[in-house]
Amino acid sequence: MSFFAGRVIIITGSSNGIGRGTAVLFAKNGAKVTITGRNAETLEETRQLCLKAGAKDYEILQVCTWSKDFFTRCSFQLIGDVTDESFTAKLVSATVEKFGKLDVLVNNAGGASIESFNKGIMDLPVGEFDKMMELNVKPVLRLSQLAVPHLEKTKGAIVNVSSIGAFHHLNPIPYYGAAKSALDQVTIQMAGSLAKKGIRVNSVNPGPVLTNFAVAAGASKEMSDKLFEDMAANPMIPLGRIALPEDIGKIILFLANRSQSEILIGHIVTADGGVMLKSAMFPDA
Repeated sequence: MSFFAGRVIIITGSSNGIGRGTAVLFAKNGAKVTITGRNAETLEETRQLCLKAGAKDYEILQVCTWSKDFFTRCSFQLIGDVTDESFTAKLVSATVEKFGKLDVLVNNAGGASIESFNKGIMDLPVGEFDKMMELNVKPVLRLSQLAVPHLEKTKGAIVNVSSIGAFHHLNPIPYYGAAKSALDQVTIQMAGSLAKKGIRVNSVNPGPVLTNFAVAAGASKEMSDKLFEDMAANPMIPLGRIALPEDIGKIILFLANRSQSEILIGHIVTADGGVMLKSAMFPDA
C-alpha cells in the first residue's frame, strides 16, 4: 500500500503545470486531494486526470478561485484567491471539514507578471516588488500558519515550490527572483520552528519546466511557445530537455513522504536538469 493512501493533501495552483502534475501523482498513490485554481475549466481537467489516475470522486475537493460560470462547472466552490486571507482560511477549513484531517500542504501557487518582464531591476517600480511578495510569499505564510494545527496532529509535511531564480541573476523578472529567494528563507525559518512539532518543511526549486507559466503571467501562446523553443535549444541545460511537471511532482511526493525523507528538514532541493552546473563563460564545457 502506498504511503499516501488515505492521506489528505492540499495543492495550491493545481489547475495546470506543476500543481496539476503533482495532484495527479498524489491521486495515483491513493491520496485525497484538494485542488485549487483560478479557472474552473482547467481545474476540471485536473479533476478528470485525478479520476483517471485512480481517485474516487469523493476523494477530490475541487476549490475554484475564479470562474465566469463556477456554479455549473465546479462541484465544490469557494470563490476567492490565494492572496486573499479569507479564501486561504476557507481552503483549509473546507479541506478538514470534508476529509477530517490534513497531512500535506503543497504551496505551489505563484508566478510573475508580464508587465515587469524584460525590465531591469533599476527600471521597475518598487510597487512591483510588493506584488511579487503578495503572490509568491505571503500566501505561503498564511496557508502554512492555518495548516499547522492540523499538520501537528498528523505529523505532516509542507512542501514549498520555489525556483532556481532565487539563486542567481534573473534579469527578465528580477522581482520574481527576489521573491523566490525570500520564499527560500521562509522555508528555512518554518522548518526550524516546526520540526519540534513533528512537521517537516522543505522546498523544491525547479529550473525550466514545460508549463503555461508565461501564459499565466499574461504572455501570448506564441510568446510562450517561442520561450520554450529557445530553452529547449539552450546548451545551458545538460539534461538535454526541459523538465515536465511530473518530474517536479515526483520530488514533491518524495519530500512529503516521511517514510522516504524523514531526515530531510529545511532543504532547498534544486531540480533544474543541471542548469546550475553550467557557467555562462563556458556554456559548452
